[in-house]
Amino acid sequence: MVRSGFRSIAIVVVVFAAAMAYLESTVVVYLHRALGIAPDALFPLRDPRAVADLATIEVGRELATLVMLAAIGWIAGRSAPERLAWAAVAFGTWDVGYYGWLLVISGWPSSLETWDLLFLFPVPWVGPVWAPLTVSVALIGFGLAAARRYRAGGTIPIGPRRAAAGAAGGALVIASFTLDTGRIMGGGVPTSFPWPIFAAGMLVAIAAAVSALWQPSGSISR
Repeated sequence: MVRSGFRSIAIVVVVFAAAMAYLESTVVVYLHRALGIAPDALFPLRDPRAVADLATIEVGRELATLVMLAAIGWIAGRSAPERLAWAAVAFGTWDVGYYGWLLVISGWPSSLETWDLLFLFPVPWVGPVWAPLTVSVALIGFGLAAARRYRAGGTIPIGPRRAAAGAAGGALVIASFTLDTGRIMGGGVPTSFPWPIFAAGMLVAIAAAVSALWQPSGSISR
């Protein structure tokens, strides 16, 4: 029964996130066409004064997206940790689906090395497509593994050390996306991605997740 329940919830979360990704990708296509922006010509960024209040609307759309992904995680889970796990699955599926649908609809991105504007809030995040996809695949994998254990009634001994390591890894990943923010906001074009910082962040975060999931339920947290 537990396994069946987990499978049903996983299907619902993934289908919801994939459908949401389609909706998100179509909105982006409409926006690009309305503004006359070619998908492969995102940089340099448009002057905010040239797009009026659309920049503010776009930030609002991003925040609304995060709220909806968090909401599906909240509905799917029965405890705070399980809800977080399902939200991670939803986010990862949405992100992978977003690029997949864009490729089907518009032929963009042309490769995994294509640069993208990931978020605008609170500052522009930029990176090659392979970087956010890497994060999303990790979120799906570890999110499903964690949600399955929680759904079975188990626990994951995270503890302060693993939590700190996970937070530090996440901070490094975010830093890799935002280090070039000043130049990008000044009209610059992204040319190089600080992949060593990104890789270090991913390795630290993954090591913390693997260490926690490797421990059986009820182990002493560290």
